[in-house]
Amino acid sequence: MRPVIRGPWPKDKNGDKVQYKDYTNARRELISRIGECCSYCEMHLDSALAIEHVQPKKTSGELSTIVSRELDWNNFLLACPNCNSIKGSKDVDMDDYFWPDRDNTFRAFHYAEGGVVEPAEFLSDNAKKIAENTILLTGLDKNPNAQNAADRRWNNRRECWDIAERAKKRLERNDSVDLRDQIAETASAKGFWSIWMTVFENDSDMKKRLIDAVPGTAEECWEGDYQPVHRPGGQV
Repeated sequence: MRPVIRGPWPKDKNGDKVQYKDYTNARRELISRIGECCSYCEMHLDSALAIEHVQPKKTSGELSTIVSRELDWNNFLLACPNCNSIKGSKDVDMDDYFWPDRDNTFRAFHYAEGGVVEPAEFLSDNAKKIAENTILLTGLDKNPNAQNAADRRWNNRRECWDIAERAKKRLERNDSVDLRDQIAETASAKGFWSIWMTVFENDSDMKKRLIDAVPGTAEECWEGDYQPVHRPGGQV
């Protein structure tokens, strides 16, 4: 799961916070800042990419709380229809999950051939539980149902892994700056950023290109040879 920087609340021409009358009006700014892909499964979408509320829009609380959650820039991410519908409108305890705008979520999960997403092996028992909660929250462990192909995230991750592996082999046969640039562009257009980062885990130059290729990737989450590190202020 790609760690992202949403950035501060957008300002209007007078330097004041933009006051959203409808939360969907924040979509363009969110895409420009963190890219045109789901904040959870990383699927790239040219359309149907929804504003995702980390905490649900509506609660049983006071009206002021409802309004602030629904129109609060700091409560926005982007989500595909599958992740958005599975997560639903349930209230969440923030510390029970890893979040791409707060944690180094790439460090928290292991991506493997076949489109599998699992908690990273190095995590403590408590952190593994948090990673498992996060996977379940948006159904990242779901396999396609033969009777219903609406949820193709797992299959798309598997296909993306194969594409990334073929790109790696081409690069090994004929390494060039142009090919490296093309791989980064393909990864940005195809989505599933963590798959590409995993396949090219031993190529620091490609990892840098992949980090740079998608807007809003949190550069603070790597150091040295682009090894993932604990994110300041996060749980992992």
